[in-house]
Amino acid sequence: MSLPILSPQVQRIAKEAKEDPHRVFTNLAHQIDIVLLREAFWQLRRNGAAGVDRMTWHMYEARVEENLLDLHQRLKKQRYKAQPVKRVYIEKEDGKKRPLGIPALEDKIVQKAVVMLLEPIFEQEFSPCSFGFRPGRSAHQALHALREQGMECKVSWIIDADIQGFFDQLDHKELIELLHRRVKDGGIDRLIGKWLKAGVLDGCELMHSERGTPQGGVISPLLANIYLHYVLDEWFEQEVKPRMRGRVWLVRYADDFVIGCELEDEARRLLEVLPKRLGKYGLKLHPEKTRLVRFHRQPKGAKADPENGVFDFLGFTHYWAKSHNGYWVIKRRTMSKRQRRASKALWNWCKRNRHLPVREQYVTLCRKLRGLYQYYGIRGNSASIRALFGEAVRTWRYWLGRCSQKSGIRWDKFRQLLKGLPLPMPRIVHWSI
Repeated sequence: MSLPILSPQVQRIAKEAKEDPHRVFTNLAHQIDIVLLREAFWQLRRNGAAGVDRMTWHMYEARVEENLLDLHQRLKKQRYKAQPVKRVYIEKEDGKKRPLGIPALEDKIVQKAVVMLLEPIFEQEFSPCSFGFRPGRSAHQALHALREQGMECKVSWIIDADIQGFFDQLDHKELIELLHRRVKDGGIDRLIGKWLKAGVLDGCELMHSERGTPQGGVISPLLANIYLHYVLDEWFEQEVKPRMRGRVWLVRYADDFVIGCELEDEARRLLEVLPKRLGKYGLKLHPEKTRLVRFHRQPKGAKADPENGVFDFLGFTHYWAKSHNGYWVIKRRTMSKRQRRASKALWNWCKRNRHLPVREQYVTLCRKLRGLYQYYGIRGNSASIRALFGEAVRTWRYWLGRCSQKSGIRWDKFRQLLKGLPLPMPRIVHWSI
């Protein structure tokens, strides 16, 4: 993964933060100048959804220099006002709705500028066990780290944890106090306070809360990482590990994390202490989704242990199985819920777009399948992605046949179509993971 190109001023901040790990930065807000705002604007997604201001990236670009100059003047004179976050909902695997927040475009620009200032400072603090929303890190790296540590450290127990409504429960006061460990700047505090207190517009209802940050905001992932670094990662490294007799490890991606333990009694003790640690900072574990899983390595040649469990992390089910050489290794397959969701998404798209020209449907289907292979195409998961490919073929044939009054399109005719418009075959993209 390529790292973003940093401006000279951001590089200087990163260098100072690395050279002096105890330094607290107190004079950052004045760094938000027209140059940084321009850089922040060009790093935003071009096709991002519009917030309550209904301003799109392309609309703002039409008069970008004039708009950025005006924005900079408002920031300089403290006349900048954060707008409410527009709330939208996306469907979860269990049928419930997950709320997401879409900030107004100018809020996105300023938030991105603040992220560009804070990120190089806190990157010097963040632990190697954290992989979510960090430059140069990815979900696939988290999966690789989990598998390697799970096999090398001979873990026998997994704490499969889930923080209940993390983005809704994040305590504003605690967040600012944790932020002040490295950055204590009144201007930055005011900006973050504006975004946290701007409220959420859900339909026609404007809601305010003393807790939480909208999931989907530009700055929300960084704030989440800062919060959980001090609440969980640092505590685990400095207080938990030294007290353990056996080996333990932590892999975290944003608010999703897994802890591996070698000894059962230590795993159970840690599972008792963990809710108290999170509760101290206003967080709590989901009582139904958090569990202790027996996850033993089997000796070579041994039969599978029926009591050995499985757990889910980042869209994959992790389990012990024999390799081709007869050794027990940790394998991964696509979670059944994710598999069904992907199949349902393909079905719904083909149904809604069956009247488009066939070549136009083909181009989009190819893009969707390549996107699925890009994420789920890891070593050992070929059966799952082959099943997705077969589902895509059957779904496309069904809805192409529904475009006419006939009962459907015959397989021989559809195979001829696929010869001219071949869908991308399933393939493993990440062999090293």
